[in-house]
Amino acid sequence: MLDAWFNSQQRLNAAGKKEYFHYKWNDTSDSGFSTFGNIFTGFGAKLDTLYSAPTLEKLKRAQYYIIVSPDIPVKNPHPNYVQPEDADQVVDWVNQGGVLVLMENDPANADIDHLNLIADHFGLHFNDVLSHHVVGDDFAAGQIQANGGGSIFHHPYMLYMKDTCTLSLKAPAMPLLEDKGDIMMAVAKYGKGTAVAVVDPWLYNEYTDSRKKQPVEDNYTAGKEFVRWLLKQRQDASGTFSEP
Repeated sequence: MLDAWFNSQQRLNAAGKKEYFHYKWNDTSDSGFSTFGNIFTGFGAKLDTLYSAPTLEKLKRAQYYIIVSPDIPVKNPHPNYVQPEDADQVVDWVNQGGVLVLMENDPANADIDHLNLIADHFGLHFNDVLSHHVVGDDFAAGQIQANGGGSIFHHPYMLYMKDTCTLSLKAPAMPLLEDKGDIMMAVAKYGKGTAVAVVDPWLYNEYTDSRKKQPVEDNYTAGKEFVRWLLKQRQDASGTFSEP
């Protein structure tokens, strides 16, 4: 289940009607998550979207809940900021076995302070800083080496995360990926569930579908390993997923 409340940006489509976009399953433009969604469905998962504030009742139909780059006024004139009651509902859902995925962004493009109302419960804290800043064609600044042989990435990949924040951790959180002294991915076990934090929405179409040729082409393949790992967090409860 993908959030469309904390990130609820809309635009006019060709028919002149408003549509949700930016990190959405049905957004096939560079800003969309259609390729990311195809990875999930390739493993046998079903996609859903939540267009309202999360409650325990609404989340019960989901095994996974993904919140990506929450809005700030420059992106959405009327952002829906995370409230303490939202955090309580999400935390209860994770405690009961849900897998939460928080994908942040850099401070100029996403709300960090309010998302931390959720993240801090799990010892995951997004830092309000700019890291891996890419200027022009300086792609190397956003390249992150995943060496392979780890819990997520079995094989070596060169990931690309452009303009990110960073993570600070407290127990029970543990790092999953680090680069240049920064924590880029982390995980926390909480009750029967799992919370995962990533400092960038790195699997959007622009860097996964190969339409825009980049010096780094590993995000898509690494993304399949990332999704495979996410699904394994609930494998015992939800069955075995096949290879795509």
